[in-house]
Amino acid sequence: MTAQKKQRGPRNRTIELSVEEIELYRKRLVCEKDLSDFQNKIICSDAFQVLKKLPEKSFDLLFADPPYNLTKKFGAERFKQTSLDDYEIWLESWLSDCAKLLKPNASIYICGDWNSASAIQRVGMKFFRLRNRITWEREKGRGAKANWKNASEDIWFFTVSDDFIFNTEAVKIRRKVIAPYTENGKPKDWEKSAEGNFRVTHPSNLWTDLTVPFWSMPENTEHPTQKPEKLLAKIILASTNENDLILDPFAGSGTTAVVAKKLTRNFTAIEADENYCLLAQKRRELGEKDRTIQGFVDGIFYERNTPINNKIK
Repeated sequence: MTAQKKQRGPRNRTIELSVEEIELYRKRLVCEKDLSDFQNKIICSDAFQVLKKLPEKSFDLLFADPPYNLTKKFGAERFKQTSLDDYEIWLESWLSDCAKLLKPNASIYICGDWNSASAIQRVGMKFFRLRNRITWEREKGRGAKANWKNASEDIWFFTVSDDFIFNTEAVKIRRKVIAPYTENGKPKDWEKSAEGNFRVTHPSNLWTDLTVPFWSMPENTEHPTQKPEKLLAKIILASTNENDLILDPFAGSGTTAVVAKKLTRNFTAIEADENYCLLAQKRRELGEKDRTIQGFVDGIFYERNTPINNKIK
């Protein structure tokens, strides 16, 4: 593999690798032949091999962003669209191994699109208890001449049992109040501030406050389906406590690993493509120096592009 040499504009902050960084980070990767220390490691290998070698009942959270049932290339890997029945068989082939690795009070989040949703639900319910389906808005995507623009994705939320973690207070969102209501002249369920009127509300299963990483964001990489750090922050804060262990079998460019460390959690990240593993390793080390998460400030999630102290978060 060679270093990326694309010419980019001066404001483009996409993370790239130099020749020196490739050699440096390659030495820090782990393969499935050496899993004696699997915590806080980026494992460059096939998830189907690694999952069978990890210790059972070790993980507090499973976050899985597998290839959707689409024909798409992910670096050196390629997934070909198949029938829903065959996609279910493929999902079960790795999810059955993941189920053995989870603690009795663990939570599970599986990403998908509208076309794979039914398969994810059916397979997930074979092993876990279905809790909810989160729909999050993607502002990227082109329109279609004879169909509705595909501007959302789903995340299925399961738990192993009825005993599970959900930290509601950790994931409340601060929304701007458009029509402030008062009672006896005082704000009702909202507060005044120099930046405007805001209300802190409970989280819902409809997420419209996310920004898909793009070229001017410091978390952006070349990965075609990179999830926002803010998305992972919501899931990790809601369904884990500090020092819990998170499993990501399709880690891509490492968003789960990065956010886990920023929020004082542990992780095991598995990715087959070496280039993405190297990017994940670089992102993880950058995250050690800068623990900020766009849209998450002082323990509060803000709406997308809400002005805070004259800055856009």
